[in-house]
Amino acid sequence: MAGKRTIMMVAGEASGDGHAAKLVRALKEQEPATDFEFFGAAGPKMRDAGVEAIVESDCLSIVGLAEIGRALPMFLRAKRDLKKAALARKPNVIVLVDFPDFNLKLAKSLKKLGFSVVYYISPQLWAWRGYRISTIRNYVDLLITILPFEKGWYENKGVTHVEYVGSPLANEVYTTKTRQEFCSDHDLDTERPIIALLPGSRHKEIVRILPILLRAAEKVARKVDGVQFLIAAGSEESQRDIDRLRSIGPASSADIRVITGATYDVLGASDAAAVTSGTATLETGIIGTPMAIVYSTSRLNYSLLEPLISVAHYGLINLIAGERLAKELIQRDLSPETLSNELLRLLEPEVNADMRRRLAAVTETLGHGGASKRAAAAILAVIRR
Repeated sequence: MAGKRTIMMVAGEASGDGHAAKLVRALKEQEPATDFEFFGAAGPKMRDAGVEAIVESDCLSIVGLAEIGRALPMFLRAKRDLKKAALARKPNVIVLVDFPDFNLKLAKSLKKLGFSVVYYISPQLWAWRGYRISTIRNYVDLLITILPFEKGWYENKGVTHVEYVGSPLANEVYTTKTRQEFCSDHDLDTERPIIALLPGSRHKEIVRILPILLRAAEKVARKVDGVQFLIAAGSEESQRDIDRLRSIGPASSADIRVITGATYDVLGASDAAAVTSGTATLETGIIGTPMAIVYSTSRLNYSLLEPLISVAHYGLINLIAGERLAKELIQRDLSPETLSNELLRLLEPEVNADMRRRLAAVTETLGHGGASKRAAAAILAVIRR
């Protein structure tokens, strides 16, 4: 036995939960003879990986400044419980994963208490609320970035403790079936066009965005004979939201089906996709499916957020490309008409082939896997120091 490592980990959203779970497994692989103890704010994947949940982070994933404001007592309680656990267990290091609105405040509190703090999947301060850079500079011992341009951006802002490990999605986002196999399994026609609809994973995203996607699908179906639409649901909970909305909406003449738990294969089998802005745009880019990027939130949320945004592109794949590779239909620009027109354009053979070539070139810059292992090695180096 090489000894014991006590590590506190805090993630708040589904994507962070998944990345943190992979990181836990990578840490165990790096030091197989070590007795690890993990605790913190953990979602289902982290709990399955062996992280004791002082706070179950499933309930912390909330969208919108107004919604976060209403949930403030819950966040304050979670922060208090995590600080109390850290003081009681004295972890060797605290690893904060994404979730900046909560984790940046927690980093400041825990660093002041004398703990070593590592931030994995750096906050996107280059996109908005860049004034928070001082928190990273003063209260984080190591910042681990996953996008190729982030290390240089942070270093230019005076953050010297930065390490780039590559995207954890590179080499981890892939299809498990060919288009022919997928279509055979789901009674789809490989000779007819397929369009994927990704309405997001959060309840409020689905409620706001899916009805627009469905109306756009109707418009496309009137112009393209036999087009097939696949709504990718990431979880059974998302599927319930999707089914509920479809049941109360107008009857559809388009061929629209819901497929749960197979988003990558849905994208791999599709000719084009409408993708809600977020990590899914990067995943779609890695798979290579031409896409339109969509997003809509409440007027209040957008009015609060828009002045804080400082980048030319919303879509993550466009930010990495440094150009508007995929069309962005955000807020007022998103309508059934604008989306249907873009999907029709993406079905044109030359447009489709060109975007596939450009997506392949962009995703080459993300590295070729191993990000979780490199992050684990960097974290263990902090502990040894």
